[in-house]
Amino acid sequence: MTALPFLLLIAAVMAGYVINRMAAGAIRDRGDRLHSLIGYHGMFSALLILVPVLTFILLWLVLQGPVIDRMVMGGLPDGALDDLDSGATQLVLAEIKSLANGRVFGTPEDWKIAAGERFVQLSNQAAWLLAIAVAVLAVGLLAFARSRVAAEFRARQGVEGIVSGLMIFCSTVAIFTTIGIIVSLTYETIRFLEAVPLTDFLFGTNWEPQIPLREDQVAAEGAFGWLPVIVGTIVITIVALLVAVPIGLFSAIYLNEFAPRRLRSAVKPVLEILAGVPTVVYGFFAILVVAPAIRSFGQSIGIDVAPNTALAAGGVMGIMLIPFISSFADDALSAVPRALRDGALGLGSTRGEMMTTVLFPAALPGIVGGVLLAVSRAIGETMIVVMAAGLIAKMTFNPLDSVTTVTVQIVTLLIGDTSFDNPKTLAAFALGMMLFIVTLIINIFALRIVRKYREAYD
Repeated sequence: MTALPFLLLIAAVMAGYVINRMAAGAIRDRGDRLHSLIGYHGMFSALLILVPVLTFILLWLVLQGPVIDRMVMGGLPDGALDDLDSGATQLVLAEIKSLANGRVFGTPEDWKIAAGERFVQLSNQAAWLLAIAVAVLAVGLLAFARSRVAAEFRARQGVEGIVSGLMIFCSTVAIFTTIGIIVSLTYETIRFLEAVPLTDFLFGTNWEPQIPLREDQVAAEGAFGWLPVIVGTIVITIVALLVAVPIGLFSAIYLNEFAPRRLRSAVKPVLEILAGVPTVVYGFFAILVVAPAIRSFGQSIGIDVAPNTALAAGGVMGIMLIPFISSFADDALSAVPRALRDGALGLGSTRGEMMTTVLFPAALPGIVGGVLLAVSRAIGETMIVVMAAGLIAKMTFNPLDSVTTVTVQIVTLLIGDTSFDNPKTLAAFALGMMLFIVTLIINIFALRIVRKYREAYD
């Protein structure tokens, strides 16, 4: 039943487009001069139906669940929910929904079976009401759009106004989403700092996020110094960039300027296939191939290497990042005006000199953008680090040792049933806030570099 409103919406949009287009075409065929093309008249009708009706459907679906839940729970027999806290009440509602979906466990009470039947009844009624409301609304908007068709009607401005409103709405949603993320991180971080001193968190060299389960439990007070975690993140990111940046840039330069056309057409798609490989596959490759190879080589030359190392995780992560840097660098080099290339070559520069002194500096803003994307991807990567680098936080810059990253610790702290009332869980938000600040600093630094060189080569 959920698909029926969307099918009605699609039918109404297509009908509105065709009807208005045909009506505008009829006016044109009579010899009247239309202000806008007939396609704009059809598009105006389609957008006028699509945007309001789709918004109505989404709001209905969002509010339908809570309203039905409240009606079902409000219709339960007296005393059914007495002495039950919020968690137990939610379990009762979940059991009623399971019964409504046909999943019966054990022998439920009769009132729960009745509540499940009522849930199904209300859901079906809501679905039919939604379909009827969509049909009525779509027909009304279709009739209004048809009435607007006239020779002097500015359909193009109408279409542009609707599209502009959509873009403004999307931009507003993005802004408020960012604000919501910052506010939530800040609020939970403040709660964390009420339990853990700021100096201990910023300058502590030990990360053991534990909490005592009993009052007499020893060695379970926890240590929340984030320096070992950020150090591990930096080490793995540096190793990844040392692998990805040179290979990505050199491959982009070669494919863009020096490679034959046949070789470029064959190598570039193969190189970009790496971007579509799931990160768990890279993790398997790191733990099954790269890590044992590094450990065997280290033993052969007398160096002690941990089973899980930052070098293995960072190296494989660097391979994963090569397509990002290569693609961005290639696009940036291709976007440089041809006049700069021809001017440098006409003045007697070799292709290598032209690349290093003219083309590469002019494309630097795009290249920095690709490297920045690679840095963000490296900082946010989790699966490869979990499988190849480990979970233990160590205050070490040795790439041959086991380390962990901020994102891995966030995932570890929030796995399973969590209650957001203890420092162990709230530490994940504090780490998220620090990661947000670090990423923001990197973005500001990269933006300044881009602006500096963009002004020089405009």
